Amino acid sequence: MKNLAFDFGAARGGPLVLDVETQFLSDEVAGGWSAVHKFRIALVVTWDEQNGLRVWYEEDAPRLLRELERFEPIVTFNGENFDFKVLSAYGPVDALYRKSLDMLAQLSRKLGFRVKLDSLAHATLQRKKTGSGTESVTWWRSGDPAQRQKVVDYCKMDVEITRDLYLFAKEHGYLLIHDLRQNAHRRIDISW
Repeated sequence: MKNLAFDFGAARGGPLVLDVETQFLSDEVAGGWSAVHKFRIALVVTWDEQNGLRVWYEEDAPRLLRELERFEPIVTFNGENFDFKVLSAYGPVDALYRKSLDMLAQLSRKLGFRVKLDSLAHATLQRKKTGSGTESVTWWRSGDPAQRQKVVDYCKMDVEITRDLYLFAKEHGYLLIHDLRQNAHRRIDISW
């Protein structure tokens, strides 16, 4: 007889990195930042070791939420205050919070201030983001396939950066940010 507890654990796909791009901005929905669940999914990109990068659209949201049940941790950059809240319009997300490894939340608690993904990427990985959330909404709304592909590419890049920062910190035990006051890189010891 198979050990069911072992099989269930083996079904956990390890870490999954997630990023959400939306159809609306905070000033376009009633309630603004208090109503993130109204921003609506344009697309979501996930990465996990077995499947690589995958793109999910609004109509895929229920299937995505079921898929997320298989992974732990769910690695994000601001997932607890943004991505999970957007996803909450499509189904229950309580389990995501329990499995969350929100890099922004952890770093903010440690440092006492918010850091930007771009700052971490530039200092730690010598990489830069390829756009912004505001641009992403504009590109998506155009309806032009080439512009919508820019949203896919932008979101994939954010997921790759988040993944690479997560893996870097997991291996080395730290990340770097650029400290503007001292015009130098600052080491942040972190473990996850």
